[in-house]
Amino acid sequence: MCASTFILDPFREASMTPAIDLLKKVRAAHTVHSYTHDPKAPSYGLEAAEKLGLEPSRVFKTLLAASEKGELLVAVVPVAGSLDLKALAQAAGVKKADMADPAAAQRATGYLLGGISPLGQKKRLRTFIDASAQEFPSIFVSAGRRGLEVELAAAVLAEHTRGAFAAIGRP
Repeated sequence: MCASTFILDPFREASMTPAIDLLKKVRAAHTVHSYTHDPKAPSYGLEAAEKLGLEPSRVFKTLLAASEKGELLVAVVPVAGSLDLKALAQAAGVKKADMADPAAAQRATGYLLGGISPLGQKKRLRTFIDASAQEFPSIFVSAGRRGLEVELAAAVLAEHTRGAFAAIGRP
């Protein structure tokens, strides 16, 4: 199925992120939304929800965790909640998961903290998407830069990250 891309901010067209470049390359249906990021915002995800006028349950943050063996795992959970590390470990089939070192997360993904997208990462990491994402016709995730979100169907996100749905979020 081929769908067109709609860019809300044509100025950003020239400097696309790897996440948006990937979606355009595979012709996945998506919409890019931009807003002016406030560096003083306490939560990047909640800021995105507020500035775009969205329910926080539809906006998802991308977090990286590390297994006991050092494998980095990508977790995509609603910004209004938190990541359940035990549930992530169970979904990944590992004994334990802890939040990853921020520097390791940036190196592995190629993105800066606050702008880590689950799409277009430098290294393909196992990805787990909170099952609540499937309740919505579309969800919002970082497009790879602070102040830039991409709207897409949860199934499209799973397809292009090879992600698995699991109950990994806590309200």
